[in-house]
Amino acid sequence: MKRNFHLYFPIVFLLAASLSGCGSKGGSVPSEEESASDSGPVALTVWGAEEDEELLRQIIDSFQEEYQGQADFQITYQPQSESHCMDALMADLENGADVFAFADDQLNTLVAAGALEPIENAEALRSANLPEAVDAASVNGTLYAYPLTADNGYFLYYDKRVFSDADIISWDRMLDVAGRQDRKVSMDWSSGWYVYTFFGNTGLTLGLNDDGITNYCTWNDTENAVKGTDVAKAMTAMAKHPGFLSTDDAGFLEGVRDGTIAAGVSGVWNAVAVEEAWGSGFGAAKLPAYTCAGQEIQMASFSGYKLIGVNAYSEHREWADRLAQWITSQENQELRFHLRGQGPSNKKAAASPDVQSSPAIAALLEQSEYSCLQRIGGNYWDPVTAFTAEILAGNPSGKSLQDQLDAMVEGITAP
Repeated sequence: MKRNFHLYFPIVFLLAASLSGCGSKGGSVPSEEESASDSGPVALTVWGAEEDEELLRQIIDSFQEEYQGQADFQITYQPQSESHCMDALMADLENGADVFAFADDQLNTLVAAGALEPIENAEALRSANLPEAVDAASVNGTLYAYPLTADNGYFLYYDKRVFSDADIISWDRMLDVAGRQDRKVSMDWSSGWYVYTFFGNTGLTLGLNDDGITNYCTWNDTENAVKGTDVAKAMTAMAKHPGFLSTDDAGFLEGVRDGTIAAGVSGVWNAVAVEEAWGSGFGAAKLPAYTCAGQEIQMASFSGYKLIGVNAYSEHREWADRLAQWITSQENQELRFHLRGQGPSNKKAAASPDVQSSPAIAALLEQSEYSCLQRIGGNYWDPVTAFTAEILAGNPSGKSLQDQLDAMVEGITAP
């Protein structure tokens, strides 16, 4: 874990228009004269991915350059996983980060808990960002967060020196090619986010009930054309294959760099690192098909968006809103793409030639035909992890695949 860094600097904060949320708990946006007379510092805490530390440092630096002299700001960056932001924030909402990056599937819970308030300049944000990103940042048509990226999905990275264009069409063929060379094709089975890929295009269903909390799931179905046990058998064969490795993001990058991993399922946040490691061998494509129940099934995926939220309990809500707007501006989304390879939600940034020519973004767009927005309740994750852990361990419990599927579905759909 990298150490937190703290930035202390005087900043001019010219506020041409109010960006505070409706009924903001932080008060109204101060005028230039009022801000100049403020006696105390304006302390803000920003949460962002650990990998984004240098990027956020540059963004905060440019922020203070643009608005220098208005107030004494104390801006603290703290690394916080976007996927676990909600849990960290809800543990102590009133003392949580003022500005935070999070995955869109956490939006409903944050809104219901009162952590986010409606964005006041909603129309400007709607016109500036991709419609899908705006929808992902909205609840019942009301915008509650600032769209940041339109790329929170996954696809296939592969080394062109190992795999041909024909190889990457089939997951099974890729495992065979890698295994013969003592290499690996990787995927993170500890996360239900990725495991969805095997069930998503089978006719077996998963989703959020109308209550917005509980799930429905038919992954244990015995009557569907592709049964739950068919998927489980295919996954069991993969787990035993010498060309397969289940590992997390850190393990994926380590394997890419040391040469043990020749292909893997991941997202655009790793594009820069993978390209640096593989150089001319760098390749990206939609996910392949895998063999299940005697047929080739296109691997599915969850799609998603990264958002920037402003804590409704921020002591300096008006300043936090302006910082969130700055982080998600067109210019800084373009900077994020160049430094981190992440796809912009801003229309103009997304339409730039550099973004359009990115292999990783092109792969994500190709995979989007087989993806769906992640909208599932919290009971989904642990049962899926328990199910895959049993498969990866070689079924030490001795339970039948149907019993394991039944237990997983019971956990996923629990009230």
